[in-house]
Amino acid sequence: MAQLYYRYSTMNAGKSAEIIRIAHNYEERGKRVLTLAPSVDDRFGLGVITSRIGIQREAIVVNENTNILELFMTENAKEEIECVLIDECQFLKKHHVEELVEIVDSCEVPVLAYGLKNDFKNELFEGAYYLLIYADKIEEIKTICWCGRKATMVARVVDGEMTRTGEQIMIGGNEMYVSLCRKHYNDGRIGPKIKK
Repeated sequence: MAQLYYRYSTMNAGKSAEIIRIAHNYEERGKRVLTLAPSVDDRFGLGVITSRIGIQREAIVVNENTNILELFMTENAKEEIECVLIDECQFLKKHHVEELVEIVDSCEVPVLAYGLKNDFKNELFEGAYYLLIYADKIEEIKTICWCGRKATMVARVVDGEMTRTGEQIMIGGNEMYVSLCRKHYNDGRIGPKIKK
């Protein structure tokens, strides 16, 4: 039975690398995957999933108005799709998540969605909120804070200091965001000798 998987973590935990690895495993066995990425994240170009370890994969771009179910049905009519993989799923809208549910429940195709859970203000992203409601399996991908504890928070860094103000979505990488444990998120320490 197909399921909807929501695999979340903070920044720099290997989510994109895992998507690329899973896609490779399917394709190596002659199975087609549908790989999706939101238009919001264009750091490495639209339609490109890029891992910090340097591997890349092309993906179909999903924007706010994309109907993922219709996209799936169109692609599936060309050649059977065995799995759907989504990067940066926190940027999905409610209707996108509901369309993913329909792919799993009606088409019996597994969907694996990867992304952040909470933003730099420690609030849920819309996509994360609905995936927490609808996912059959919710799995945390672990990474660590600079202190060695498990990182559960994402801090936005501006001019070397942590900030809790600004728009929810500002696309950036290691230069703008850092993964922290709860303790260091709360006290604002983004590194061993750096205090908010």
